[in-house]
Amino acid sequence: MTKTDKKDIRALTLEELRDYFVSNGEKAFRGNQVYEWLWKKGAHTFDDMTNLSKNTRAFLDEHFVINHIRVDDMQRSQDGTIKNAVKLHDGLTVESVLIPTATRTTACVSSQVGCSLNCEFCATARLKRMRNLNPDEIYDQVVAIDQQSRLYHNIPLSNIVFMGMGEPLMNYKNVIKSIDKITGDDGLAMSPKRITLSTSGVPKMIKKLADERPKFNLALSLHSAIDEKRVKIMPFNEQFPLDDIKDALKYWYDKTGTRVTYEYVVWKGINDTREDVDALIQFCKVIPCKVNIIEYNSIDDARFEQAAPQAIDMYQTALENARIVVNVRRSRGKDIDAACGQLANKSS
Repeated sequence: MTKTDKKDIRALTLEELRDYFVSNGEKAFRGNQVYEWLWKKGAHTFDDMTNLSKNTRAFLDEHFVINHIRVDDMQRSQDGTIKNAVKLHDGLTVESVLIPTATRTTACVSSQVGCSLNCEFCATARLKRMRNLNPDEIYDQVVAIDQQSRLYHNIPLSNIVFMGMGEPLMNYKNVIKSIDKITGDDGLAMSPKRITLSTSGVPKMIKKLADERPKFNLALSLHSAIDEKRVKIMPFNEQFPLDDIKDALKYWYDKTGTRVTYEYVVWKGINDTREDVDALIQFCKVIPCKVNIIEYNSIDDARFEQAAPQAIDMYQTALENARIVVNVRRSRGKDIDAACGQLANKSS
């Protein structure tokens, strides 16, 4: 049997794995053992499964494959940020990032190869979407970054953000499965409260997510609260206008009781006026929220330039005066193109 004929073993549930062993004359608990090796212990090969007999390992190797990711290239920034070029089993590449601070380390993980959306300011959008990542491919990014956090910063990974390559809500099923495994006792057992899913705003999928009453956090990549301006920088906004997004966010808050974080970049000559600030303040009144103003990271597009410090100060002061929680985020990893909006497989 060739590798392409073999079944991806991590696509099986625990029950399916147990049933497979029983149907082949083995005890059901063998499925439990293999499942633990695949998820909790992160086995890359069947030979790693040392509590199985050689015959059982050979049998598994004959019929199944473990499509494990590989960190093909790792770059370390002067500020301690790490960017990984992650090679997938089919030769495609995505990128993930480890962001350290004095008190925690955060994994920024990808959910798609390329992206389904077309944000003008984002390098990933130039790649277009090639395919969705499987749950195990997302999970593996987190495991790899946790290992790097322990090795280079002497602490386990504390937080995860779905802010890497891709629109998570356009790969809904696989992203949710990966989070279930990351937070489950049969996986990494991380607290869902330490996970943030960031979306550019897909109203139907925000409502679908809300119906599941997740315990993790939601962030919206907003950047303008004026439809005409948002369409220019995020053209898909024409299909998903702000009124629809507001409606979805109200639904989210009604179902979950969890405030949303708005991610917001201020660009010179695009959204740096008092009109833009006032529109954002009105948008923030829809549901309880906080705003992260993010430093822009160039992708060699002359249309987008970091706004003047005075514009950032104007936003911060106005939001604080309106009693809206606001943080100004300074980018990390810029020297290795690991900052927000810069992930584009330059290392591949």
